[in-house]
Amino acid sequence: MRRLKDGELDVIVGTHRLLAKDVKFKDLGLLIVDEEQRFGVGHKETIKNMKKTIDVLTMSATPIPRTLHMSMVGIRDMSLLETPPQARYPVQTYVLEYQDSVIRDAILRELGRGGQVFFLYNRVGSIDLCYRQLQKLVPEARIAIAHGQMRENALEDVMLDFSQQKFDVLLCTTIIESGLDIPMANTLIVYDADHFGLSQLYQTRGRVGRSNRLAYAYFTVRPGKVLSETAQKRLDAIREFTEFGSGFRIAMRDLELRGAGNLLGPQQSGHLASIGYDLYCKLLEEAVLEAQGKAPEPNREIETRMDVHVNAYLPSDYVTGDKQRLEVYKRIASITTSEQRDDIEDELIDRFGDEPQCVANLVAVAYLKALCTKMGIERVSQTEGRIDMRFAANAQLDGEKLFKALLKFDPRVTLSVTPPVMLTVRDAKLGREDLLLTTAEIMQRLVDRMNL
Repeated sequence: MRRLKDGELDVIVGTHRLLAKDVKFKDLGLLIVDEEQRFGVGHKETIKNMKKTIDVLTMSATPIPRTLHMSMVGIRDMSLLETPPQARYPVQTYVLEYQDSVIRDAILRELGRGGQVFFLYNRVGSIDLCYRQLQKLVPEARIAIAHGQMRENALEDVMLDFSQQKFDVLLCTTIIESGLDIPMANTLIVYDADHFGLSQLYQTRGRVGRSNRLAYAYFTVRPGKVLSETAQKRLDAIREFTEFGSGFRIAMRDLELRGAGNLLGPQQSGHLASIGYDLYCKLLEEAVLEAQGKAPEPNREIETRMDVHVNAYLPSDYVTGDKQRLEVYKRIASITTSEQRDDIEDELIDRFGDEPQCVANLVAVAYLKALCTKMGIERVSQTEGRIDMRFAANAQLDGEKLFKALLKFDPRVTLSVTPPVMLTVRDAKLGREDLLLTTAEIMQRLVDRMNL
């Protein structure tokens, strides 16, 4: 502690102990937190108050909802590492009722290929009883027990023996949840899986499949047990998200299930219910922009109403599955820039093939709406050969800049200054769909000329 306080140490590696009040740093500049999900809100508040100018890097396969939400709304930066190690396979995941025959087959199958098994039983008080039951079920297997209440030396000896393959099955608690790398252990069995959090399930599954062998994870629940809705959703998520890099999607589902809590203090609840989520996010976004010294976008409160006469939707035979189609709809609705539009169109072509006209129309409508919102336009209406765009009465717009942008611009565009102020695009030669696409291109050029 003295050497740390006097600055004699450049780097120190430690546990939560480094956050204790009696630990003093001479000039702390960088804090790296691994396995971020294992740090509670109290720890996060301590880190935040340690030093206002400190740089903090947190790493996690499944960030807790509070941290994930802070990243998504811009309070924290986030980077994703999505490239898996070479020669790895996704873990084959099963959610099922506990049956002795299934468990015996799973253990014997792993032992038959020279591998090892994790059996997670998270009750220290009755773990000896589970040990005797496993011995009767699989007498061929060499079984060891490991849990956090064992003496330090005894626990270390068991883990070393297991890593050296002196045991076939490790009957353990959640102490294996993270930081454990035993390549020969490639079957995981979890008892009472409905008692675990989603992040715990994902982290525990990561203990297997750490070599070039195919791994198996069995998340079991007691036969006939009626699960709560939240527990059922957790198990559905762990079964659904099995591919590499799915930790982010797991964390997103965890955010949906648990909520983000109060981002600005140690409490896990705030005034979200009284103001609504949408307004909460808007207020939070404004606060973040203010803290960053940026002005919020003008006209962000204006909701542009689109009244266009074209078919704009995702056909069920183009994007199959209601859930997948809803996700694509949300992606398209979030378009705000030409880069986002191009990225989404490229993704649609890569995933589903060439766009039908109705899908191209949908992207164009979403993009035109975003451009019109930037301009402060509250309504877009289409008739034969023309599209009218009416400005909102409270639109924040530099009239002089608009007039200059329209000078020597596209002759198909006219501006009416008689209330209500309106932009009109006319081209009788174009059909409705081509006129919509053309209007989006025209508005993009106009927005660029005005530097909006």
